[in-house]
Amino acid sequence: MNTIRWTYAFIDRPAARLAGALAFWTAATGTRPSEPRGEQGEFMTLLPDGTDACVKLQGVAEGAGGAHLDLCVEDPAALARAARDLGADLVADHGDWAVLRSPAGQLFCAVPWHGETVRPPVADGSRLDQVCLDVPPSGYDAETAFWAALTGWELREGSLPEFRVLRPPAGLPVRILLQRLGDERPPSAHLDLACADIAETRARHERLGATRVHQGPHWAVMRDPAGGTYCLTGRDPETGGLPAAAVREP
Repeated sequence: MNTIRWTYAFIDRPAARLAGALAFWTAATGTRPSEPRGEQGEFMTLLPDGTDACVKLQGVAEGAGGAHLDLCVEDPAALARAARDLGADLVADHGDWAVLRSPAGQLFCAVPWHGETVRPPVADGSRLDQVCLDVPPSGYDAETAFWAALTGWELREGSLPEFRVLRPPAGLPVRILLQRLGDERPPSAHLDLACADIAETRARHERLGATRVHQGPHWAVMRDPAGGTYCLTGRDPETGGLPAAAVREP
């Protein structure tokens, strides 16, 4: 099996608003930006001090942006073949890495592993540690089966019937939450942060320019300065799990 050695959460935001997104997300995650890469300088890595990065930022030409996963392996071509055998489509072959589309339509990348092993620390009481795949009802079961088979990670029921969690092996920095949407609409993805104190993190993010969209009992939906939505969730930033009082994990 082509073991996933590392994971990156990719923040996709409109290219015209990339500067605002970069300023916000580096402050929110306690990181600094790498030098821009790509033909248009559209790619940047958010670099922590003394550990390995697990978040990247991309300026996209169309749409409001969202999020996607990079799966780092020793043989990206083999992972791409496995994904296709499981029902994914190849979108672009870049030689040593590939862009793919899951059965439900989620974009993701198979990329080389460069030896990353140490995940970044908690930053001001929160950690960006989850990509939530928002899947329409008609494709939810097949999409869950696809990601479980592709990653080989532990699949667990969520705290609500519409959630399932793929928990990675210890040490990997980004886990996958699959959310079944309430209606048939195109799939999307967003970022989740685990927060020791949602209200405190929300206030900090608001000072950085984010706005609150919705407040739930154990989460807050936020909009960053580039217009992208993400969630603050009441989970342990160290483990990613719900507080001990919770019966099940989100």
